[in-house]
Amino acid sequence: MRARPALAALAVLPALLLAGCGGGDATTAASSTCPNGKIRFGVEPYEDPAKLKPAYETLAAALQKTLNCPVELKVVEDYSAEVLAMRNGQLEMAQFGPLGYVFASTKADAQPVASFADAKGALTTYTAGIWVPASSPITSVKDLKGRSLALSSPGSTSGDALPRYALKTHGVAETDVKIDYAGGHPEALLALTNGKVDAAEINSQQLATVQAEGGFDPAKYRQIWTSDPIPNDPITVHGELDPAVRQAITSALLTLGPADVAKVGAFLDVDPPGPLVAVRKETYQPLFDLATALNLTEKDV
Repeated sequence: MRARPALAALAVLPALLLAGCGGGDATTAASSTCPNGKIRFGVEPYEDPAKLKPAYETLAAALQKTLNCPVELKVVEDYSAEVLAMRNGQLEMAQFGPLGYVFASTKADAQPVASFADAKGALTTYTAGIWVPASSPITSVKDLKGRSLALSSPGSTSGDALPRYALKTHGVAETDVKIDYAGGHPEALLALTNGKVDAAEINSQQLATVQAEGGFDPAKYRQIWTSDPIPNDPITVHGELDPAVRQAITSALLTLGPADVAKVGAFLDVDPPGPLVAVRKETYQPLFDLATALNLTEKDV
């Protein structure tokens, strides 16, 4: 049985209008880099919003300084809310998880322009994983039949789609596994460490974060499956924006320095960070293929 996560803990944060660099006067509002006097930037709550907010404030402040335009940061409720907001013209730009982007591209005309690079300027990746206690008799995905598995939340690339694809490719029907949506990556990990489930998804980004905080001892657990590398989250712009605005946002993102994106990069296991690098739709083709293989629709994210 799959239950949707309780989202009360991920209540939408109030929009934060970052003050300072650029202002919102008539000159700025009329500029080609500042449509309607501000640029609205959406972010999914892939971590605790209270932790994400200061990291993205740093990135947004640097972006608005370059654009000379206020950047309004919005941490939305979930994947679906972000897609809907962009489709309804409420976001000029947004960062999506790789799978969320697949549907945002078709339903909201989200166009990927930048993602996170390492110190050498190479696009970074991460992996999905399934973990069990070290003492568990489970040694492979096939052994999950009849067991409980904690996943992150519906629509997550590494926390939902890829682990489910692992079941499919190993011949295990989803109905033969008790799938429990924990509500997020941290919650899925806690379900495992608290002994609530037999196995859980833990992606490499979450693993790095929790190890850095001293909250997980890998010696007490075993990874029974890992995915192929996944390209890191794209930052997208709305395709219906004026081309000059799209180009201005893209150029501004690609000129940000490592220090501007380091706090966000830390959540994405980008250490040491580099600048943002250009990406295209083709960069995420494996995720389009994954959605096709699982017959996913926008209702699944």
